[in-house]
Amino acid sequence: MTSDTSKPTIAILGYGSQGRAHALNLRDSGFDVRVGLRPGGPTSIKAAADGFAVQTPAEAAAGADIVAVLTPDMVQPQLYREVIAPAMREGACLLFAHGFNVHYGQIEPRADLDVVLVAPKGPGALVRREYEIGRGVPAVYAVHQDTSGRAEQLALTYCAGIGGARQNAIRTTFKEETETDLFGEQAVLCGGATKLVQAGWETLVEAGYQPEVAYYECLHELKLIVDLLYEGGITRMHEFISETAQYGDLTRGPYVIDDHARAQMKKILTEIQDGTFARQWIAEYAAGNGNYKALKQADLEHPIEEVGKRLRGAMKWLEQPAPQPAAAPAAPAPAARSEAA
Repeated sequence: MTSDTSKPTIAILGYGSQGRAHALNLRDSGFDVRVGLRPGGPTSIKAAADGFAVQTPAEAAAGADIVAVLTPDMVQPQLYREVIAPAMREGACLLFAHGFNVHYGQIEPRADLDVVLVAPKGPGALVRREYEIGRGVPAVYAVHQDTSGRAEQLALTYCAGIGGARQNAIRTTFKEETETDLFGEQAVLCGGATKLVQAGWETLVEAGYQPEVAYYECLHELKLIVDLLYEGGITRMHEFISETAQYGDLTRGPYVIDDHARAQMKKILTEIQDGTFARQWIAEYAAGNGNYKALKQADLEHPIEEVGKRLRGAMKWLEQPAPQPAAAPAAPAPAARSEAA
């Protein structure tokens, strides 16, 4: 392993949303970045078009001080066993952007490796865009295994390289990151939000209101509220909505998120904590994803999707390209440690 933790050689395995953003940000921050992908695949072609000399995953892992595993969760265990573990040099650092496989025992890293996590709290496109304009997406980081005594510094160095340390990275654990991330996705951000939207739309349409008007009220305008929450929390939302909306929020919100809903959230969290969800998802993937594909197709074929597609066709502003950002400044030094609450 190189003795200079400030500029380690980094292998990025995977070139999806997060992989591409990490690779580009790290390169722009002055790091030696190798991208490891299956030769001839679509992501390999994309990485080459971005100027990377693409290697096989084994070649990239063998030559790196930090190996960042940014492939889909269910692909990682086999990739680690068959490619990464045999290739990584002794004393190198294994890095993940999500703790799922380590936390649930699907990957048991070699004892000689440092094992860390750096997880930006946003999708890859946002990680890249915020970096390009000189800002950064907040991130959390964790140390699972500190063999070298420098694992935390390596995590913070990587975090700074992708722009995450610009927002004061928060130290967490693999357990906390994994369980809170899964809960957020299932109960609020994805599962909760999409089912709430669909149920609201269905309620209005079944009551005889126009599907288009129901779409605007239950889906389209959600962005306006989420933007206010994102910018300044519930306080800012209350500043910008009418008193009528506020009164409806305060008195009718509990009709929807009632004791039953809270009990269901606790059930979701329990199934994450005791491994029930992980076992179900691992078994589903191993069986070919039949149920997953059927459930996803039902979401894609929900009537609100056809209405939305038609309405968005008239929203010309959605087709406008984003403004070109100015050149990004050099990444700052790693942030000081900040403990999670």
